[in-house]
Amino acid sequence: MAYLLAEDHPQRVRRLVLEDVSVPRPREPSTPARPDGALTFDWEVVLAVRRQIDQSDTRWLERLGQITAETLVLAGGPHSHVPQDGVAELARRIPVGRVVTIPVGHLIHHAAPEAFTEAVSAFLGENFRPARQA
Repeated sequence: MAYLLAEDHPQRVRRLVLEDVSVPRPREPSTPARPDGALTFDWEVVLAVRRQIDQSDTRWLERLGQITAETLVLAGGPHSHVPQDGVAELARRIPVGRVVTIPVGHLIHHAAPEAFTEAVSAFLGENFRPARQA
């Protein structure tokens, strides 16, 4: 997860975009049902990520305040399966975090690619100063 890199190596991350991610809290483990037919993604990755999310390390939550990167948290709104109060809390816990809601559900980049691109481009374009090359 991108915010883990930003927590562990704040000097490496200047801007961070998170798409419809809730604050990390352990939850009751469950195994999602595999969709029927051929998949366009690796199902084993889904299961591995699900285990990581269900059994999240409590330090992830505690360290959100250590993120120094300006952070845009995109929320999918009421059609998302991700608890939106958790998305808002994630943005609040990051010192330079803000939330923008695009109410199309969890996969914002897929459901509303233009709105997603516009929000991310505007965020990245704000007084953006690329890192100096060594």
